[in-house]
Amino acid sequence: MDISLDGKSALVCGSSQGIGLASAIELASHGARVTLCARNASDLNHAVEKLPGSNHDILVADFDNPDQLRELIRQKIDSSGAYQILVNNSGGPPGGPLFEANSDEFAAAMTRHLVCNHLLVQELVPGMIKSRYGRIVNVISTSVREPIQGLGVSNTTRGAVASWSKTLSKELGPHGITINSVLPGFTDTARLSQLMEKRAASSSVTPEEVKSAWLSSIPLGRLAEASEIGSAVAFLCSPAAAYISGVCLPVDGGRLNMI
Repeated sequence: MDISLDGKSALVCGSSQGIGLASAIELASHGARVTLCARNASDLNHAVEKLPGSNHDILVADFDNPDQLRELIRQKIDSSGAYQILVNNSGGPPGGPLFEANSDEFAAAMTRHLVCNHLLVQELVPGMIKSRYGRIVNVISTSVREPIQGLGVSNTTRGAVASWSKTLSKELGPHGITINSVLPGFTDTARLSQLMEKRAASSSVTPEEVKSAWLSSIPLGRLAEASEIGSAVAFLCSPAAAYISGVCLPVDGGRLNMI
């Protein structure tokens, strides 16, 4: 099975920590040159030191500012060359009931997750076509299949990204470019810890009780490690996944009920 990414360049968003960084480490371990992208320069400089291999770099960008992001990625491509791999990943919107959400929350979430994903695809795809190799992977959520209580804006936004991805898979397929989405289940990250604390506070229970309830819904009986999500991302970016496109792949320990 060919999973080598030698000679490939990857842009991994939201990669200063968590699933984004784990995905970047997996891609680098298979030979890719990786650009880590997030908003905090200090965190990125620390994270890039964890990547195996050499010639990796960083891009400091704010996904709340799409115009700035577009200009920065154009400059990066001009200076460093085309990317064959794009991993779209960004921190989820704050939790809360959907009914209580205001329009600003939707606008911010759609900008960060959908608009920025789209402009990155527009900027990177021409280079993928010239390279005759293109892999786009979106890290979203199992809420695409089953909404998660207390994450109203996130559920709505993630669903939009999944629909966008499926539509693009049909448009980009003739160029040999695949676009897929990975749906992480409960994963041991800083964001999950924050959600656990918030759920506990709103439900008048302890974080440990929240975690226990979550674990009881997972057939494998444990949280995912970020590296396990990263492995799925890296596989979908590899030559071995050349005939997989337009899918939403749950990596959730068997929690979702699938037909």
